[in-house]
Amino acid sequence: MNATGMQSVNGDRVRPTREELLAMFCATATEVVEKDFHAVLEPTPIAQLAIDSLGMLEIIGSLERRFRIQLPDEALAGVETIRDLLDEVEKRLA
Repeated sequence: MNATGMQSVNGDRVRPTREELLAMFCATATEVVEKDFHAVLEPTPIAQLAIDSLGMLEIIGSLERRFRIQLPDEALAGVETIRDLLDEVEKRLA
């Protein structure tokens, strides 16, 4: 782990902890939708967040840019909860 508390991947890329991923999702969702999502937990169904499809695309795009990953549509097809989304992000970071 480095000084920021993130785990190093392959010696140079920094991999966020699960808590950091959740915090990044919440901060991004809050910014995109202009509604406070900071108390949201991983088991929360995305449908309960009342984020429209365009908002979700913006959130996913932001996460892709931040981590320099691609989340293909087929990987997102079964995503129902925040946990599911973070699992997909982690798979691409591994």
